[in-house]
Amino acid sequence: MTDVYDAAKRSAVMARVKGRDTTPEKTLRRLLTELGARYRLHRKDLPGSPDIVLPGRSLVVFAHGCFWHGHDCPRGARVPKANRDYWLAKVGRSRARDIATREALQAAGWRVETVWECEMKDKAALKARLEALLEAAPLQPARRAGRSTTRSAKGTKTPRR
Repeated sequence: MTDVYDAAKRSAVMARVKGRDTTPEKTLRRLLTELGARYRLHRKDLPGSPDIVLPGRSLVVFAHGCFWHGHDCPRGARVPKANRDYWLAKVGRSRARDIATREALQAAGWRVETVWECEMKDKAALKARLEALLEAAPLQPARRAGRSTTRSAKGTKTPRR
């Protein structure tokens, strides 16, 4: 079956689909803030530009929509009747990209966690899961690579002691 929209209209519709600051992502950020976690958003220097990065804990968290990333829940397993081949290929590419991103981040020493949109319905369970994640990843010392020098009064760099 062909698409019900022409190419220009389909492009306009798809352009309106948000990739960041989605409701699941905001929910996740709100819970992490309640737990006192400090995080960064969408770090471009990391593979896949993770939704939430906790650099001191070497932890990245992705907030995935079930439909867009092909989760095995009822919403994620649903395939639109119109343009079925397109959607199957699109979700398949998303899943392959997610796997490659996870492997690249793990190879770089990051712990990777994925929170699915359907898991956000039970806020208490999600909060408990996030607490366990934060406890399992203790905060690393502030002295990390790239911060090994200090500036003297004259502006020259000197090694920290």
